[in-house]
Amino acid sequence: MPQALPAIIAALLLLIGALGLALQYGGNHALLWGLGAALGYTLYRGSFSFAGGFREVLADGRGAGLRAQMLMLSILVTVMLPAIQAGTLAGAPVRGIVFPAGVAVVIGAFIFGIGMQLGGGCASGTLYTAGGGNTRMLLTLIFFITGATIAAYDAERWADLPALSATTLPELIGLWPALLGSLAIFLLVALGSRVIEQRRHGRIEPILSAPSPNASRRWSWAMAAIILAALNILTLWAAGRPWVITASFPLWGSRIIAEFGWDEPAFWAFWEDPTRTEAFLRPVLAERSSVMNFGLMLGAFFAAAIAARFSPTWRLPWRHVCASVIGGLLLGYGAVMASGCNISAYVAGIASGSLHGWLWILPGIVGNWVGLGLRPLFRLDR
Repeated sequence: MPQALPAIIAALLLLIGALGLALQYGGNHALLWGLGAALGYTLYRGSFSFAGGFREVLADGRGAGLRAQMLMLSILVTVMLPAIQAGTLAGAPVRGIVFPAGVAVVIGAFIFGIGMQLGGGCASGTLYTAGGGNTRMLLTLIFFITGATIAAYDAERWADLPALSATTLPELIGLWPALLGSLAIFLLVALGSRVIEQRRHGRIEPILSAPSPNASRRWSWAMAAIILAALNILTLWAAGRPWVITASFPLWGSRIIAEFGWDEPAFWAFWEDPTRTEAFLRPVLAERSSVMNFGLMLGAFFAAAIAARFSPTWRLPWRHVCASVIGGLLLGYGAVMASGCNISAYVAGIASGSLHGWLWILPGIVGNWVGLGLRPLFRLDR
């Protein structure tokens, strides 16, 4: 039975937000707000967790979540790589998320991976579970933003680490070899996870069929992956670039610091970069990733209320609090240092063909493995 009052509050906030953004910034901002809400709703209803998917395959040899990620990535590269290469999608100009691949990406992805397992989620996972009423994840989000802000303040320490120039696979080997090679890798990963799961458990969890009635999931893995891929493609069309999350986190933290007069972030090297200066000087709601992030959290809030699962618990074990604080700081610092998180680098980077997105994967997985080993210290299940 849906929770009527929370559902009504969430729906009203979504409607008011859409109308306010349309009046202030135009219909495109309202559309991005709606896409963010749809992403949050889908993530929550599908229990689609990158951190959980990595944890299941590393700790227990179960690969359904990883196979769902490969399905989503296959759809994205098939549509987005040609569109980004052409510079247009359905008549709208589009570009990819492309950053230099270097030492900072390796270190940042490794740090982020540890944070995923201690903090309890990735970037999208933290937002949608916090929006859905998980108070531990709300704490993780606060320190996620804090860590990202510290990384922005500290950018001079790592910004000049050795790196290749920003480039893409289509630029290096051509569009079709890059597309077909990417699909081949996704297929090999999916097949490999099936082999491991069959050997460990004697059966393979399907991703196409609906979960059992007592399962925490509400949608099949495949359904969630396909809807998320479609929403990613719509975001590319509406925003002119793929879905990103963590670009707004150092912005939020830096603006809070500026508002309270604790420092002048406008003079930090991070914000003096011409590609970021405009975002810092404009209102927060003028920044597209912020709009989508707020919408995502409200979409998850609405989904939790509809599923009658919005029940915040304010008493947390102290070890879980410590894990959220440490994990959140690692998530934030790692995401900024790596030029992206599981969404901005892993998903958007690979869908753009960026080398930095492909480089992110291995240190990110190793970081998850290390974080998995640390979870028992905080009384977190492996």
